[in-house]
Amino acid sequence: MATPELKPIIPAAEYRQRWQRVQALLAEQQLDLLVAYADDRAVFGPAYARWLANFPVHFEPVCILLAQTGEPLLLCGPESDEYARLAGQITDVRVLREFTHPDEDYPYSRIQSLVEVAAEVVGNVSAVRRVGLAGRGLMAADTWAAFQQALPHSDWIDVETALCNLRAVKSPAEIEVIRYTYRIAVAGLEAAVAAIRPGVTERAVAAEAEAAMRRLGAEGTGIDTIVAAGPNSRPILARSTFRPIQNNELVLLTVAPRYEGYHAAIGRPVLVGEPGAAIRHGLTAASQAQAACYQALRPGAEGRSVEAVGRQIVEAAGLGHYFLYSGVHSVGVIEFEPPIFGPSSGAVLQENMVISVDIPLFNTPWGGLRIEDGYLITTAGAEKLHDTPYTIERP
Repeated sequence: MATPELKPIIPAAEYRQRWQRVQALLAEQQLDLLVAYADDRAVFGPAYARWLANFPVHFEPVCILLAQTGEPLLLCGPESDEYARLAGQITDVRVLREFTHPDEDYPYSRIQSLVEVAAEVVGNVSAVRRVGLAGRGLMAADTWAAFQQALPHSDWIDVETALCNLRAVKSPAEIEVIRYTYRIAVAGLEAAVAAIRPGVTERAVAAEAEAAMRRLGAEGTGIDTIVAAGPNSRPILARSTFRPIQNNELVLLTVAPRYEGYHAAIGRPVLVGEPGAAIRHGLTAASQAQAACYQALRPGAEGRSVEAVGRQIVEAAGLGHYFLYSGVHSVGVIEFEPPIFGPSSGAVLQENMVISVDIPLFNTPWGGLRIEDGYLITTAGAEKLHDTPYTIERP
């Protein structure tokens, strides 16, 4: 019998190192507590639960409570506590009253309010003056109001950017996990390409991609798999439908598997037959822009200067007004996480960041496409995390 392949994971010891880094940030900013909120909302929701606890949030929201000293607590709803103890890296798991449903009864759960839990962590709750808050943009209004009411004497300080900056530079273990995730993405893309032919529906192609990625260990996707043919490729947020692929049209593919909480993203157009000169012109411009951005990636460079290289090539091709969003961003526990290196950002590339360069052409008369690739920033510049050709054609 063949020996199963050992797949990369984040070791348990690394989570403790992350807690210590966050505690150093709390001390630096004179914060008494951190409250990091997470939920199962697609794309952004689970980030803090995965990064701080390796807990894949499902159904109920959670938050991580961490003081300047001591162990973190994971606060969840009454249906998540045993799963959190089994799957996560934080052993002290509490059921939070603010996360219970008003129409449900949980007679065998020990349910505590945020005030009660915070008192165990810091002692005198009235002495808590500064609370760092991460994930505020995900919180429902009533949850946010309940948290403020629980700690009425506290100033709530947004630490989203500070924590994203901690996440941006990847550890060796994170890099190996992300490398493997790109391997999964390549398998998904190749399976999709193999399935593309006239008469096959977009959704059938997506099924082949997702099955291939699952077989290699994907736990899901960071964004829905995109298979968009012909006119369906025109908008940025295309999704697969039951429309059959036609001859002589473009099929846009974007795969973004999630593995061990981390992501990879590859985007490619596939030319079926001969879709026309305008589409080939757009593909050539996007491919040249992607190649030029790759050469411009290096530690110490402002990310927007890299993105500007790609924009200039697309503009020179007469397609600049279809480059609709910031094309360079970090990749990690969110498929497109900060820092995002758009024209208004002064963020600098650093060694061991994982960066996605996404060259978008959307809302065009002929449809839309993206060329998206992932890179590891190295001392020498950048390393490609996969080697997929820019031009893919099917008869």
